[in-house]
Formats: sequence, structure tokens, C-alpha cells
Amino acid sequence: MRLNKVKQALDTKRITFTYTEEDGCGSLDFLFRGLSFHVWEYQDGEVWGAETNIFSAGRSEDIEGDYESIIEKEILSWPDMMA
Repeated sequence: MRLNKVKQALDTKRITFTYTEEDGCGSLDFLFRGLSFHVWEYQDGEVWGAETNIFSAGRSEDIEGDYESIIEKEILSWPDMMA
């Protein structure tokens, strides 16, 4: 299982997600406030990263380095979902 920090952030915010894994890379898809979001992990040689649209629902961007912590921090800054 990959993207554990991101999955934990989504659980904390009570956001339901779909997780899949292919070729050792994790993929998360979820809805928040009616908008579709994704976090798709990739490996390019020695470089690991994730493509995501969590910063702007209409635009994807690549995040490398400590991408899980960056994505986790952004998700945790969102308003809580109602129980």
C-alpha cells in the first residue's frame, strides 16, 4: 500500500476515496464538495512524484520530493466534511 499519509488525511477529513495500485504506484480518486480530485503517483527513473489537482480542481500539476507531506498538508487545510 502506498500514499499512506494522503489516505490518512482523507480519512481524517471523512472524504471517501478509491485507491488502486499499479506497477508499484498508488492512485487515489475522490470527490470533495462536488469536484473530482486525484493523486496519481509515478516513478520516473529514480524520481518519485505525484500528479494531482488538489490545488486547482481544473489543473493537474506534478509534485516531487516529499510529495506525500505536501499533499497531506493541503488536504488537512480543507474544511471538515459533515459526519
